[in-house]
Parts: sequence; C-alpha cells; structure tokens
Amino acid sequence: MSGIAAKLQHNRDKSHGIGSHSQAVKYMNQDFESLRASCLERGRLFEDECFEPLPSSLGFNELGPNSYKVRGVTWKRPTELCDNPQFIVENATRTDICQGALGDCWLLAAIASLTLNKEVLARVVPHDQSFEENYAGIFHFEFWQFGEWVDVVVDDRLPTRDGELLFVHSAEGSEFWSALLEKAYAKINGCYEALSGGSTTEGFEDFTGGIAERHDLSNPDPHLFKIIRKALDRGSLLGCSIDITSSADSEAVTHRKLVKGHAYSVTGADQVEYNGDTVQLIRIRNPWGQVEWNGAWSDNSSEWRYVSGDDRARLTNRSEDGEFWMSFSDFLRQYSRLEICNLTPDALTGDEFKKWAESEFEDTWRRGVSAGGCRNYPNSFWMNPQFVIKLHEVDDDPDDGEEGCTFIVGLMQKNRRRMRKMGQDMETIGFAIYELPEEYSGLKQVHLKRDFFLRNCSAARSETFINLREVCNHFCLPPGEYLIIPSTFEPNKNGDFYVRVFSEKQTDFQEIDDPVDCHVEEIDIDKDDISDRFKALFGQLAGHDVEISAFELQKILNRVVVKRDDIKTNGFSLVTCRNMINLLDKDGTGKLGVVEFKILWTKIEKFLDLYKERDVDQSGCMSASEMRLAVEAAGFSLNNPLHQIIVARYSESDLSIDFDNFVGSLIRLELMFKTFKTLDKDDSGQIELGFLEWLSVAML
Repeated sequence: MSGIAAKLQHNRDKSHGIGSHSQAVKYMNQDFESLRASCLERGRLFEDECFEPLPSSLGFNELGPNSYKVRGVTWKRPTELCDNPQFIVENATRTDICQGALGDCWLLAAIASLTLNKEVLARVVPHDQSFEENYAGIFHFEFWQFGEWVDVVVDDRLPTRDGELLFVHSAEGSEFWSALLEKAYAKINGCYEALSGGSTTEGFEDFTGGIAERHDLSNPDPHLFKIIRKALDRGSLLGCSIDITSSADSEAVTHRKLVKGHAYSVTGADQVEYNGDTVQLIRIRNPWGQVEWNGAWSDNSSEWRYVSGDDRARLTNRSEDGEFWMSFSDFLRQYSRLEICNLTPDALTGDEFKKWAESEFEDTWRRGVSAGGCRNYPNSFWMNPQFVIKLHEVDDDPDDGEEGCTFIVGLMQKNRRRMRKMGQDMETIGFAIYELPEEYSGLKQVHLKRDFFLRNCSAARSETFINLREVCNHFCLPPGEYLIIPSTFEPNKNGDFYVRVFSEKQTDFQEIDDPVDCHVEEIDIDKDDISDRFKALFGQLAGHDVEISAFELQKILNRVVVKRDDIKTNGFSLVTCRNMINLLDKDGTGKLGVVEFKILWTKIEKFLDLYKERDVDQSGCMSASEMRLAVEAAGFSLNNPLHQIIVARYSESDLSIDFDNFVGSLIRLELMFKTFKTLDKDDSGQIELGFLEWLSVAML
C-alpha cells in the first residue's frame, strides 16, 4: 500500500512541476542551501551520512570491501591534498578530466563533451560554489534521471591512495569539479563501481535530459547527412569515434592524423559545388585543440582552390585549432560510429535553434500482468503497456520528395545501474510500432488484445533488442496513428521503464488502457423464488440463529470445494468469507440470511463455470494471463495498474491463481465498486472522505 501511495504522490508532484530543472527533486531529501547554512553556522564541515567514506561506497565486487584494489584507500578533502584547491579554474575544459582507476571512460567522454556547451554545463555544475566563499565541505550537482532533474548533495571527502585521487582528477591536480561530479554521480547510482562500463550516450542524457541515438557508420541510414544537419540546427550534441581493435590502438594516431578510440565532436555540415558536382562536407573538432585530419578538404588541401570564393571564405579557417572539414564519404569510411544527443525544448534558451516537440511516459513491466515479452510470444505480447502516437503534420523538407513525419522513440529501463549491487543487470529491451486501424482511431480506453497482433504486422520496430539502458531509433512514417509497444525480450521480466518521443512537429502521444468500470449483473432473488429443498439445507447449515457467520461460511465452502478434483484450492480464507458477507449483508448483522446466502451461492456457481471455462490448459488453476481475461468476463474492466495489484495480492509465487483466490478477488472488486458507488451520490466519479471515514472504508 505504501508503494502505491508513493507512486500517487510522485505523479501529483510531477503535475505541479517538481522534477523540472527549475524545481529539481532533492535527492534523499537533502537540501544544499539549508545544509550548507547549518554547517557554516556551526563552523563544521559537512559529512554526508547518505554516502559515507566507507568501502561500500566504493563498490561491491572488484572494488568491494575485501578487494586488493581498495587497500590503502583513504578519504581526504581537497584542502588536505593541495594548498589552493579550486572548484573550477576559469572555464571548465576537456583537459580538466583525467581518468583514474575506474572503467568509466564513457562517463569522462560525456563530461568532456559537456564542457563544449557552457549553457548545458551550468545546469549540471552550478558555478556558485567554491573552496573560498562560504566553503563548508559541501557541493551539489544536478542530473537528469528518467524524466526528472535531481539535485545531489555530496561532501568533498574523496577516495585517495598515497595522496593522489583514486578516480577522476584534473591534469594539474588543483581543480576538483570533475572529481566531485563523479562522486555525486556515483552516489545516485549506489557506488563508484556501479559506474564501470557504459555508453557515452548515457552520460549525454543524464547531463542534458536529451534523447541520444547511435549510428553505426559501416551501415549508415540513407538520410544520415540530413539527420546530422537537422540535429545541428536543433543544437544537438554530436560525437563520433573510431573503434579500436586492441588496447594498443587506444589514442593511436593514424597516418591521416585521426586518433583511434578518441571522442570527437561534430560541429558542422554543409555542401559545396566542386568540379561540377555537389560535395557534402562534415566539420569535426578534436577536443585536444590540435592533431587534425590531413586528407581531402583539410585546412590546406587543394580541393578548396576549386570552390567558389564565397564558400571558401565562409568555411575555411587555416589554423591548427583542432577543427577541420572532411567529405561526408570520407567521414563514413574513417569513423566507426556517430552519437547524437537531441536536446529537450527547455535545454536551449536562444531562438537560433529549432526545437523538438517532446512527449514522455513512465510505466512498468510486471510478471503475469504487463511483462508480455517480445512478438515471439504472441500469447502474452498483447499484455505489454500500449501507447498511441498521432502524427498530424508532415516534415517541412521531406526526404526524397516523399511526405513523412520524422520522430525519435527512446525506450529506457530505469534504475538498473543502481541495482548492480543487488546482483541485477540490464534487461534486454526493444519496441514495435503498429499502424492503428481506423476503427480504433481516437479511442483512449482500448487495450488491444492477442488477435490484433496475430493479424497485423509491425510498421516499424527498434533496430534490435539489446541489454543497454536505452534503445533509441529514428523513424519517418506517413501521417496517421501508430501503436508503440515497449517490451523486454522474454516475458515475465519485472522492470520500470520510461518512454519518450521527440518529433519534428507537434504530436499527440498517450498511453491507452482499458477503462475502469464494473458491469456485474445484480442477482435479484426473492424469498419465494428459493426452493424448499434449499431452505431446508440452509436451516441445517445455519443453526439455531438461522444466519450464517463468516466462520460457518468458511466451513461450508471448504467442505464443498475439497471434494472437487477439477479445481485447485487451499480452501477459502476467513478474510474472503468476511468480504462475501460484507458484500451481501444488507441488514448489518455481519451474517447472511437465506436470501443473501442464495445470492452468494448463485455467484459462486457462476464463478466456478467461468473459472473452468477460462482454465484453458485444464490445470485446475489459472495463469495470470488467463486471470486477466476471466476478470473481464466476470464483468470488470480494469487498467494495467489494477491488474498488477490483483496478481500481486492473489497469485502464488509461480503466478498461478487457485479457485479460492479467484473468487476472493472478484468479491473484493465488487465490494470496492459498490462501496464507491454508494458514497458517490452525484455520480461525479469523486468522493470526499474524512480521515476516520477513509480508515473505515480501507479496513473493509
């Protein structure tokens, strides 16, 4: 119950803007300003009780408490490491960042790219902190985490060995913003070791809130040059690199003066007329500020003599500044991969950039309810969460003259890096996109079932299912409505996910799910309709008070079901029997009279028929997917979260649901619907309860 309450509160906070960059969430409820003020008032340096200088903060395996790699590690403040520590010297640059004894080069590459965009850097690294003014041993950083900005506080005790920083450090040793940033990022992910291994795009996204796409240049998108130009027009961060085949290749310089295993930035794309042909050019920057490409279209190459004077003046800069042009065809041959981080509309304040339209949703995969696996599992694929995107307007500049709507879909699994300490890692994830038939157009409350996916092929899908934090792909489809189905590769894999769509034009993007409603038919029985035989039986069962209590009901029902070999049951619980009486007890005695008992008996007979009919494999119990369809057949329409609650509450560890739990869930559902309807006097769909009233209802 507390988990559900927390989720409701999270949704309410988000609707009030909490989690936006202007109202970042306080990680672990730590407020930087109040903590710093308290430390200054007491004259003490901050000590972070939420991320203490302990072996557990370093790691759990290779950096675990018993590892030789952490022997001799002590935690020291920058003031203990040098005479004049600085937070940021002038402006942060790539040369501030040197890797230490941690395999987080992916993070360092992202930090290096971050330094190229001062506006974005200032969001992550607030500059109003230093080792001089108001120094209290406390610093803070802001990261984007699955749809919300989070402000993370750290103290400045850093892991060292022999007086040197163990992990990220600056080249000259007196600048500490990068080391403290790494510590804050380790804190939000559980420990330093959790940062080992990853993709630069992950860092890109957590520093910008953007959506990152990867392009394999050995198999490029046919419209990649145009994608690059559009990305630059939108202020996106673009990085490219050349794969290495061995450790000896790392930062090796080729004869064309390109550096292997090194992160470059793409800063421009243009085209010129050359010898009667149009040549596409890419401008690339080496963050070293030197070592430039010396092939065709480099600063001093002969090709520039044969272009117009205007183009030459506009594009050339003959200085050794690390930035150079090369042909797009050479770019595809020389480089291995391109990464584009498309920024959110609020990341860039200037009007010089075009901006994406953004939509987002959070949801969950849960065993037996909404974790249906990929399309290889047709019996459960339909159970995955479903989202509809409506593409209204075509692009202003269609590819190859064909009208279409460009959009990017990113599917991200949440908090998996943080869960490494518990032995969990990334699930294999992906998504499929289906064209939505006209008969479903505009319908929000319709979760499409198995038959739809058996009859229809996908219109597009993620390039692959992969065990990365995010799967992201670029699409261009005709105007229309499309269904996006995110999933794990195999069914019954629990996980929380976050799905985003960036589109060139405004789109409608919404989750679709079944409506929540109750269509259970009332059973109307008069005393005169009851046979004498049933009355006589009731008299025997009820005893001298001619009413049946919860205890008596439990004995009666269990005596009946134990004789059946076509259903599996552990017997009815007392809680279920009390719910049955609460549902049907009209006179408030807490017991059932003959009419009420007859209605209950009729219900149970209907439940039994329904149970056996939906138990397709005749196992005597229901699978969670069979249960979902049986609940609908019983007259209830429920959305995914409610189905999750039913499975969590009423299923066994193998996700099977026996007969007594099946009946118990349906009785409980009917009781809750009926209670709400009784209190909702004006059919508004809302009720107002005082504290004691809420407790009374919740305790039913």
